[in-house]
Amino acid sequence: MSRDAIGRSKYELDTPALVLDSPVLKKNVALMQAHAGSCGKALRPHAKTHKCSRIARVQIEAGAVGVCAAKVSEAAALVDGGIGAVLVTSPVVTPRKIGRLLDCLERAPELMTVLDDAANACALDAAARRRGLRLGVLVDLDPGLGRTGVSFDRVLALARAVHACDGLRLRGIQCYAGHLQHVPKFEERSQRSLACMQAAARCVAQLREAGLPCEIFSGAGTGTYDIDTRIPEVTELQVGSYALMDAEYVRIGSAAAADRFTAFQPALTLLTAVISANQATHVTVDAGLKALYHHGDTPFVVYPPELAGVTYDWFGDEHGKIVVGESAACPALGTVLELVVSHCDPTINLFEELFVVRDGTVVDVWPIDLRGRSQ
Repeated sequence: MSRDAIGRSKYELDTPALVLDSPVLKKNVALMQAHAGSCGKALRPHAKTHKCSRIARVQIEAGAVGVCAAKVSEAAALVDGGIGAVLVTSPVVTPRKIGRLLDCLERAPELMTVLDDAANACALDAAARRRGLRLGVLVDLDPGLGRTGVSFDRVLALARAVHACDGLRLRGIQCYAGHLQHVPKFEERSQRSLACMQAAARCVAQLREAGLPCEIFSGAGTGTYDIDTRIPEVTELQVGSYALMDAEYVRIGSAAAADRFTAFQPALTLLTAVISANQATHVTVDAGLKALYHHGDTPFVVYPPELAGVTYDWFGDEHGKIVVGESAACPALGTVLELVVSHCDPTINLFEELFVVRDGTVVDVWPIDLRGRSQ
């Protein structure tokens, strides 16, 4: 279908399909950009959320200083799309990936990466010097998750090692507390995130007192976007899901509501159709594990409005179950339903394109050009 769909109602698309509401996307992007600016922070949104260089371009045109990428292959696709101010937020350690990273650096001198190990610093340094390049680096701090990052008490030593490398340019630190973004209660999330980021801020002070460069303190996420900005030392926000939103974020508490994240609205939804309606309490739809990422929160129906709030459940690789219960009428065979997805990042990675809509009509088709780039 692809571009043949332009001009059609979104509900006429072949299902399953991902649709992107353009006005909602732009409103979310503008709201986050305005918030960051009002707090004196820069915005470096995470492209792993949408895996689409067109959306990254929307974010940069709105004022973002650049974007984040989780993997070198994502960074390469962004550079191919003319987006050079990319921060790779996971360490790059194998020789082949280091080579690919430096290929990107040759075309995009503002590209940066993170590291959490002195031996990795030496490998990056040697590779960069062989090519006559200098690579911007942030020292990655472990916020307590134990996934990547150096402990707070080892940051200064590692920063000194990086600063001594002629092929590297120490730019600052990264501290991304991913494990805190979905803490359900806003007050608990605030307390835990502020404690983590304040500890990271003390590392910033350590580096500066030692005469080391630390112009960037990159961190925060959608769940803590209005919390971590209270830390003066934070310079930029790595928020991602705010642009699209999903059920996992919608259902956490916020400053405005104890059980709802209200600041940003779902711009991304999935269309699925009823393909079997032989049961009294549920119907089967054509979106299962291959169309909706399983972990996160449960997808929920937003269209048709009379079905809003009914339960979706995974029903196998190809199928989903819409449970309406005994007192409600099941939707008829062929009915198209629109769902807010469970977790936007990995769900998007299952599709090749986004159908961009305005007032319910398809106005464009954007390739998910970072799809499958997990290397």
